[in-house]
Amino acid sequence: MMRTPPRPVGSRIVAALLVAVAAAALSGCGWRGLNSVQLPGTAGVGPGSFTIQAQLPDVRTLEPNSRVQVGDVTVGSVSKIERQGWHALLTMRIDGDVDLPANATATVGQSGLLGSLHVELAPPVDVAPRGRLTDGSLIPLSSAETYPSTEQILAAITMLLNGGGIGQVQEITESLSTALAGREDDLRSLIHQLDIFTSRVNDQSGDIIATTESLNNLAGQFADQKPVLDNALDTIPDALRVLAAERQNLVDALDQLGQFSALVADTANQTEESLLAELKDIGPVLQSLGDAGPALTRALGLFATYPFPADTVGNWARGDYANLTAVIDLTLSRLDASFLTGTRWEGDLTELELQWGRTIGQLPSPYTVGNPLVAPYHWDQGR
Repeated sequence: MMRTPPRPVGSRIVAALLVAVAAAALSGCGWRGLNSVQLPGTAGVGPGSFTIQAQLPDVRTLEPNSRVQVGDVTVGSVSKIERQGWHALLTMRIDGDVDLPANATATVGQSGLLGSLHVELAPPVDVAPRGRLTDGSLIPLSSAETYPSTEQILAAITMLLNGGGIGQVQEITESLSTALAGREDDLRSLIHQLDIFTSRVNDQSGDIIATTESLNNLAGQFADQKPVLDNALDTIPDALRVLAAERQNLVDALDQLGQFSALVADTANQTEESLLAELKDIGPVLQSLGDAGPALTRALGLFATYPFPADTVGNWARGDYANLTAVIDLTLSRLDASFLTGTRWEGDLTELELQWGRTIGQLPSPYTVGNPLVAPYHWDQGR
């Protein structure tokens, strides 16, 4: 019985690849090389795996089926790369046991100078983690970065070695040595002063921060008053134009004010002596008025309660009864002074009383010397 010799392993792998290519072609998918086909053994295809997307500014030469790593551990693979506007949109399959926050970052990195590219997922550094990456999550462009490429590193090294001044290091060192020779104490003193200055600035850090916050508050207040400031800036030019148009009138007004001030000064100089004399003459009057101040105060209190003074009204009215002491003067001279003064019959009653001989030499009487309004009352009046 003849046996068919076994096929080489390489031919079996090729056959498997041909079958995969044929399946992709029959399924209607566009053929873009072997990387467009999900290769066996890649991460992110096991049970519980999920799909996420990430926006990246530049993917360089990253290809589908590239690795997705978390902390140098492969946890998935890139399944699709698309252009979205001016950036790239990556679709990645991630193992189900990967636990990352929803605001994780995505970075295109390289395992070495000549290594392959991969996508590095990591928790955020500047902000607190929140949420969790799940199926359908999107890492936005603001959380995406790109490590320097090999070409950029080599270009930077070339710039440093060729045009970066490496050859001038010796000349710079010699120039510094020449400049500092003999000035070691000055340099030491400068460093000491810089240390003191730095420490004092550090001591004033609280005041500096407070000043910065005050300036920030002031800027906020200006921002809140922006409509008012805009209105003022729009109004000021019109006001300046009005002032410019009225410039001559303002100058004339100031000129007239100066002439008026000169006339006032001249008038004051001419009437200085008369004014001083009048002020000296009015001095005794004001002095007398000041001396009569207590009496005027008491008189004002009497006006409101006439004929009973406010100071003694409590002695008159006590609860439901009132005290009253009255002195009634019905002498002819008192009646004459009270009711007939200034009339055509003034003095008639007093003259009659004088004929009776009852008030000779006593006040009040319009026919005797003195003021009857301030004359004291006598209990024996008319006797």
